[in-house]
Amino acid sequence: MFSDGGNGMAGTTPLDPMHFGQLAHSVVPSSSKDVQNHEQTDLASLLEYTGRKGPQFRAIFSRTTLQEMDHVAALLVKQCTDLLGTQIHSRETEPVSVTIVNLTYVPHHEEFPMLYGHCAPFYTSIPILVSMGTCVACGCYKDWFSFSVILFSIIVNDISCLVIGSGTLCFIHLTPVPGSPPGDGILGCDEGVVLLKGQEGDVNAVMKGRFSLLLECKDAWQSITLIRVCSISLVMQAITQLILVPQSSPFGQLMFVISVAVSWLYKLFWWSINKEKVKTDLLMKVLGRPCLAKFILITPVSMVIFIPLALDMDDPKDIINSFPPPNTWAWQIWKAAVIKRLWNHKKLMFDASDCNEPSLLEGEQQVLEMLFKDAQHAYEGFEQYRERILLCSKMQ
Repeated sequence: MFSDGGNGMAGTTPLDPMHFGQLAHSVVPSSSKDVQNHEQTDLASLLEYTGRKGPQFRAIFSRTTLQEMDHVAALLVKQCTDLLGTQIHSRETEPVSVTIVNLTYVPHHEEFPMLYGHCAPFYTSIPILVSMGTCVACGCYKDWFSFSVILFSIIVNDISCLVIGSGTLCFIHLTPVPGSPPGDGILGCDEGVVLLKGQEGDVNAVMKGRFSLLLECKDAWQSITLIRVCSISLVMQAITQLILVPQSSPFGQLMFVISVAVSWLYKLFWWSINKEKVKTDLLMKVLGRPCLAKFILITPVSMVIFIPLALDMDDPKDIINSFPPPNTWAWQIWKAAVIKRLWNHKKLMFDASDCNEPSLLEGEQQVLEMLFKDAQHAYEGFEQYRERILLCSKMQ
């Protein structure tokens, strides 16, 4: 964590008092076996994912359903949403996507990802040097009000950044019970689904993992006290600026404005960085850069067929039944025919005889024919990209 020289106004510091307060509330004893005398905090607030939940998850083998995932799953879904997909052609309706995520790397119980910014120290030194220069200038001019304000701001911000910067970024997830079945499952999202393929430990990292900051302290109370002192100091800095700056000389006020302007430019530079990309890069590094393959299907019906094909399932009945079907007789006939062919590993190729159902009205037969065409288009798309799909959906 880099300081801005200490001359930002309230709410514009790299970590404002609200962030420190959220960190203080999330402090718990570290579960690390390798690092002693450390406390951990939840980094969801710093990653701006507080309160942001991931989608529903359905496990294929255990058949359990989790209604809401944590922010790590939300990050993965965001990464999948931003991918460019391969379109599988069919009739024109609302498109849906199927993204296959092949998790081949099982993260350790604790991972310590690093992001290197080679130019960061250089950029950080600019506002620090300007703040120190304006502080010295105010001292030489004997404007002690501006000198005190700038010096106090430098000390408060640098100490606050030192407290956070001394922590160690850590990714923690639960270790599964030995002998657990594969963790394959389906994540729902706004524009389609994300298929997770991998061992239980791989999928657990997405489902139950979290980013934490390890602080070297004797106990949780010491960590809470230290973080809250930083929060209070940042508030006092803002109050001090409001009281003392108007009492300083025009030269001192000019020096203060210059230091604030340079600090703002520094912050604008960092705010211009794509934070979502930084977050997803961290997650992808922890997950071992999994293979991602995204396909765009034109109808939800095609998606329902494409999922068991992509997962190479022997029993597709549970997956197909998990999607809420229309309560029509045509749908039931279509579902029974499709499940039977998938079960017997037959091609999903249909002709007019499959749609010839005497119990259906003319309009219902047209619906049934359309459903069979959607299933056939999904199958044809799968066959076209079979090698690519199964490469990303089977463990290497």
